[in-house]
Amino acid sequence: MSGPADPERIAKLACDRGLSVAVAESLTGGILTSRLAAASDASAWLRGGVVAYATEVKRNVLQVTTRQVVSAECARQLAEGVARLLGADIAVATTGVGGPDPQEGQPPGTVWLGVSVGGVSDAVQLHLDGEPDEVCSRAAGAALALLYRRMQDI
Repeated sequence: MSGPADPERIAKLACDRGLSVAVAESLTGGILTSRLAAASDASAWLRGGVVAYATEVKRNVLQVTTRQVVSAECARQLAEGVARLLGADIAVATTGVGGPDPQEGQPPGTVWLGVSVGGVSDAVQLHLDGEPDEVCSRAAGAALALLYRRMQDI
């Protein structure tokens, strides 16, 4: 993998800037954390990840309060919650509908990525095509790219 979604580039940037990273995953179910954990010196900068697939886990572990889990607000709250829980400088989160069926009135491929830096968070929406495994893989790649872009601003 090359480009901003390359976990090695994220690892280098995290080490160079002394940043710690955390991940909250719903849609991607651990794919994102797995990619980051395989990068160089991950133990020095990756705080960890929480796979909050069930709504109760989102609410009880990461303090997500929004009713809609396929939403910008949920993505932001996931990122904020995991940053707080794991003590990270920056956190990225994934939520959405992998498919094959709609969820909360949203079609398959609806993805929200959240990012939190120093308590300030925002979210980005994507519409991805493909089978559920393809949607999840593409969402993880997009989350890595978003993480890298935001790390450059710190």
